[in-house]
Amino acid sequence: MSYSKKINNIISKFLWLVLTLLITSCQKKPIEVKVLQNLVYGNYNFQNQQKSLLLDLYLPEKKPDKPLPLLIYIHGGGWLEGTKEYCPGKIVVSRNYAMACISYRFSNEALFPAQIQDVKNAVRWLRKNADKYDLDSKNFGVWGPSAGGHLSALLGTSAGVKEFSETNNNQEISSAVQAVCAWYPLTDFTQVPPAFDEPITVATKEKYKDQEWYAYTLVTHLLLGGPISQKLELSAVANPITHIDAQDPPFLIMHGEEDNVVPISQSVLLADALSEKGVEVELVRKPEWGHYHGRGVAFDPDLIDMAIDFFDKHLKQGRKKKTEQNIF
Repeated sequence: MSYSKKINNIISKFLWLVLTLLITSCQKKPIEVKVLQNLVYGNYNFQNQQKSLLLDLYLPEKKPDKPLPLLIYIHGGGWLEGTKEYCPGKIVVSRNYAMACISYRFSNEALFPAQIQDVKNAVRWLRKNADKYDLDSKNFGVWGPSAGGHLSALLGTSAGVKEFSETNNNQEISSAVQAVCAWYPLTDFTQVPPAFDEPITVATKEKYKDQEWYAYTLVTHLLLGGPISQKLELSAVANPITHIDAQDPPFLIMHGEEDNVVPISQSVLLADALSEKGVEVELVRKPEWGHYHGRGVAFDPDLIDMAIDFFDKHLKQGRKKKTEQNIF
């Protein structure tokens, strides 16, 4: 190799090294996340004991330049189990949001509408404390799977519904949200053939455990305090579809076509009902997916991207319909 070629080769390598260092230095460092655990947003009495309603708040360690839009995650579990710790909070904060993962009363502690009342109270508490935690109170989104999807959808459609109001806990503050992401939600309890209409006993569970929509029947029965056929009025109030109007926020719904716990028809019913009222809605059907969003990991990256892209559109670009005029 000639002397001039050697010099050119050295210069090229040097320039490539400089360019690599410049690119690396310009890349954003990972956002450090802090988690404020077990913040008390409310209280309730169970078996003569005072208990607390808790939420975890995921925030960037560094104070943001401006208040962050907030995503509220409601875990699933048939309104009977699950935990606020199962939450994509750290992932969400890395995408320039704050996230609150909330607890709520289970059906073995209180029948419906306690669960949606808790959710609404959590939203009010977060909005009341927005300045303290650098939250954008005008841009709240809600997100959840299964029973959490039901509560997310119901929160989205029920701003102003008197049946869900209480006499305390910041009732003067809005519980409205500006975008809803629901994964395989329960949406109209009356549209799924029940596996049984008998009282729940050990014998009942054993007898019907292999019946189609057994789990759906069991958890809705426990939520309402009896079979849907005997709780039609309460069931209607619990259905997100009941409360839809043209002012509802945009929805993103995802459902697996092979779901054998909550039929995909539930999401189709919700999407159709929203569309009929002129509400912006997208239904994503996942072939070969069942009643799960993990796909081998805690939260499937593609679904996270889908959800965050949806919230980016509606919470970061100012495209929202529901405002703080609704106070319940």
